[in-house]
Amino acid sequence: MAKAPKAVKPAVGGKSEAPALRYCSQPIQNPRQFDPAVDALRARAIIHGGKKWVNGTQLTYYCYKAGDAVPAAWRGKAADIKEVGAAFETWFKLGIGISFKAVSRPEDATIRIGFDPSDGSWSYVGRDILTIRDPQERTMNFGWALNTPYGRDTALHEIGHAIGLEHEHQNPFAGITWDTAAVKSYFAGPPNNWDMQQIDWNILRKIPPAEVKGTKWDPDSVMEYGFGPGLIVEPVAYRNGLNPKGGLSAADKAWIVESYPGVKPTETIPALEVGLSQKLAIKAGQTRVFNFKPKRTRTYRIGTFGTSDTVMVLFEVTPAGNVQIAGNDDSGSDLNARVDMRLINGRQYQIGIRLYYAEMAAETSIMVW
Repeated sequence: MAKAPKAVKPAVGGKSEAPALRYCSQPIQNPRQFDPAVDALRARAIIHGGKKWVNGTQLTYYCYKAGDAVPAAWRGKAADIKEVGAAFETWFKLGIGISFKAVSRPEDATIRIGFDPSDGSWSYVGRDILTIRDPQERTMNFGWALNTPYGRDTALHEIGHAIGLEHEHQNPFAGITWDTAAVKSYFAGPPNNWDMQQIDWNILRKIPPAEVKGTKWDPDSVMEYGFGPGLIVEPVAYRNGLNPKGGLSAADKAWIVESYPGVKPTETIPALEVGLSQKLAIKAGQTRVFNFKPKRTRTYRIGTFGTSDTVMVLFEVTPAGNVQIAGNDDSGSDLNARVDMRLINGRQYQIGIRLYYAEMAAETSIMVW
């Protein structure tokens, strides 16, 4: 996640040389189950893109603060809330195709952020956030001050989760062999005090290859933990510790731009016309945005055609950014994505689509009628 302070050395054999470091602890999630009719290749493709947002998405966020009707421990200090905003801006200024906006009410937020020091730092990953619908429930928490180098990297790390990144040390391509006893002893002790399920989920478990950001391990990723000596057996180079450089790595930046490509200055977003289909013209895992401006007010159907799995989201374009008004994820089913919505003459809408899988990508299209 971030470069550990030099004075901090993780426990080996149950003994600490210095106060131990606190780490991000992800909420444990049940893996998605597919109908037996969904073959392995198709399931892998759906898993690969299932946590990513579609381009055009504006992720709204709210930081609980003084006066909110939530537990007092959730309420953030002004300095930490400022660092959260700066971390969102760091990701956004890479020129990506999604955006972020602070809102004034938790019920208007997709990402709801607490600051409970007793609960550690964590975030749900990508579109898993959508399963947490209660506006009085958090989707992210920060458990320590963010106005330090380690804290700022923690903010980048948790937002990385929110936009679809997993822990890098759990990348199956890392080739890490752990001293399992030392890992369990260290993370079971203070200040983390994790149970065995948390240790396995956040450290020892290998993420399925379909869910990782690439085929190479990035030891400098902001999604990588810093580890002290005695926890890693292999690769040999990291037996004495692993210390990421801090901040976003080159691979972090490349992954996010590839996953959410921004619109180039010379690029025109294609417009949909009623009754005329347009090919998606994208590969599995890619995303595309279309404009639509209705010429009269009525209920429209927007849908895909072809043997494919997609997530499709309908946005209304406003001066304050895109507002999601409908969506449909048809992945793992034999149905096409469909949205039926009353749209208003003269207003501007966008349709964002991410293609998970298609038997014939060139034959997959979208139409409004």
